This record gives sequence, structure tokens and C-alpha cells, in this order.
Amino acid sequence: MQNEIDGDAALHEALFQPLSLGAIEAKNRILMAPLTRGRSDPGSVPNAMMTEYYRQRSGAGLIISEATGISVEGLGWPAAPGAWNEAQTEGWKGVTRAVHDAGGKIVLQLWHMGRIVHPDFLGGEPGVSASATTAPDHAHTPTGRKPHEQARAATKADIARICEDYARAAASAKAAGFDGVQLHGANGYLVDQFLRSSTNLRTDEYGGSPENRTRFMREVLEAIIAVWGAERVGIRLSPNGETQGCDDPDPASIFGAAARVCEELKLAFVELRQPGPEGTFGRTQVPKQDGLIRSIYTGPLVLNSDYTAAEADADVSSGRCEAISFGRPYISNPDLAERIRVGAEWAPNLNVPKSWYLPGPEGYIDYPALETV
Repeated sequence: MQNEIDGDAALHEALFQPLSLGAIEAKNRILMAPLTRGRSDPGSVPNAMMTEYYRQRSGAGLIISEATGISVEGLGWPAAPGAWNEAQTEGWKGVTRAVHDAGGKIVLQLWHMGRIVHPDFLGGEPGVSASATTAPDHAHTPTGRKPHEQARAATKADIARICEDYARAAASAKAAGFDGVQLHGANGYLVDQFLRSSTNLRTDEYGGSPENRTRFMREVLEAIIAVWGAERVGIRLSPNGETQGCDDPDPASIFGAAARVCEELKLAFVELRQPGPEGTFGRTQVPKQDGLIRSIYTGPLVLNSDYTAAEADADVSSGRCEAISFGRPYISNPDLAERIRVGAEWAPNLNVPKSWYLPGPEGYIDYPALETV
């Protein structure tokens, strides 16, 4: 977190150039990264408080929504939103309308958690993953933290059904008025579980070689593209080290293969989560893969996490990437882009991490904008 003024506003000029992310026109290169906040109503329905939260942050060049479940099977986080039924679609309409009225753009991040979904969310049935494996540590369930349990390996019928679930959620996002969608392919969730060898033990056409392990990702993207067109579809990947027990001894091979899929499908943008030493998910002392991915994928590249404004400006100015997505700074700085533009101090996060996920407005929509500080 940056708590000091980060220099003259002129130093950050590169961040305030417009950017085309496929067909999505961003007014600046400061994106809001997806942030799970756990404020949905029962039934995973977005509500008025969420509408206000996103409206407040509409100064971002593009908001990437919090991770949103594509199905009951794929959502294992209390009070996270969904995109599989009409009530959820109606709830999201209020969010997109508010963001657009404030001059912003927003895409919906499509999420299937795979083996991270605890059986408590599924009536006691196991979650589904690339293979029958168990995630480390604990799951957050409606009744508290519990150890993860072994998932079952997805059948080919499951894979086809899950691709249909992604397509259905993508259609829900379109009906709700989003500007596009992002596939969550990072952080040890289902797509990542298929990509990496520690969680993909399959011997069929979805396992083994890097090309086979990207097959599920490709099929999901193709299903989403059939709804939106590639020019409004992005993906998030986390190619740097272990996340939630999901790892690979040869990240260059698997993420190089993933980058080739993104290039062949002409995705609107690729976002890479590259956490620093204090990153949320697992170890980070491994070589970063953005240079490799940049050499393969020729579309807009977005880098994330733990950036200061000066670091963000430097990476965009140098051509390392086209934009930077900021996560936790957007929790306590609803007007982060404006603060960066004028060189103002960033407000610290208060009551963290407790307020990140607990219900209610405290630590959610009660952070003041710069002009009211």
C-alpha cells in the first residue's frame, strides 16, 4: 500500500492515455482489479450497496468485477455474487447502469472455483476439478473455516456441461449490460487446475502436454467468445509460482502454451497477476513470465499487483504492458485514478482484513473521495 505522495502528476502521464482493450475503450490505463468482497444478498444476488461501491470507482479506465460464480457448482465463497439466474442478472443491471452513468466501463469476471468449492456448498457432494486432488489449508464456508476435501475428476460430460455454464453466464453478463467479460484463469481455481501439472493428473486429451492442459481453457474461451466476440473477452492468469496448492515445475511451457491460445483466439486483453513478496496467494520468489507471454500474445497486456503509481507509469511508459490493474488500493481509494492524476496521497485500508469480506457498508462504501477528505 502506498501512503505517501508519489511525485509530480506529470510523471504519470502515460497512465492517462486512452486505451483500446479490444472493442472496449478505456479512458485511462488504471484498471480496477477483481476484488472479492462478500456483500451479495442471499442467493448470490447483487444489491444496492454493491451498486454504490462500483459507482464510486467508475474513474478507473475499466472495472473488472469481483469474481462471479457461473453456477451453484462453481461458487464456494459466502455472499459472493453469481450470474446464473434472472434475479442475479437483474441485480447486476443496477451496477452496470450506475457505472455507465458515471462515465465508467465494467466487465464481469467469470469464476468456477473447482476443487476450492467445499462440499458444504454442494449438499455434501464433492467439488469438481481436473483430477481427484485436495487443495491445502481451509475453505471459507457458511459455517466457518473447514479443511478442504478431495474433489472428483471432471468427466468429459462434466467438461461439456461446464463450458455451457460459462456460456450461459456470459449471456447473463451481456443481458445485464456489462461491456464484456473476463475469464478467471488464475489463483488456483478451475481453469488453473487444468493448466498446471500439480492439479492436472489426467491422461486423456485434457492432460499431459502443455497443449493438452490448455484444451479446457480454450474450449471455455471459445464458448464465451461465441456469446460476446473475442474483442470483448479477456482472461486473468497467474503464471508466477504456486497459488492455493496449484503449481507447475515448468511454468514457461504451460503459460507459453496458454499465451498462444490467447493469441490465436485474439482476446481483447490478458491480465497477469504478479504479486510481490507480500502477495495474497502463496510464494512469489520465482521468475516473472510477463516477458515470455508478451513475446507470444500481441494484444493489450495488463499487469497487476502491488504497484505504486510511479512503478505503474514506468511499466506502461517502457512498453512492458499497456495498463496496470490495482486491487487493494481501490478498497480505500474509490477515486484512485484521480489521486494518481493529481499526485495525492493514498488513503490506507482500515479495519483490514476483517472488513474485506464481512457484510455491511463499513470498510466498503464509506471511504471518502479526495474532494471530501
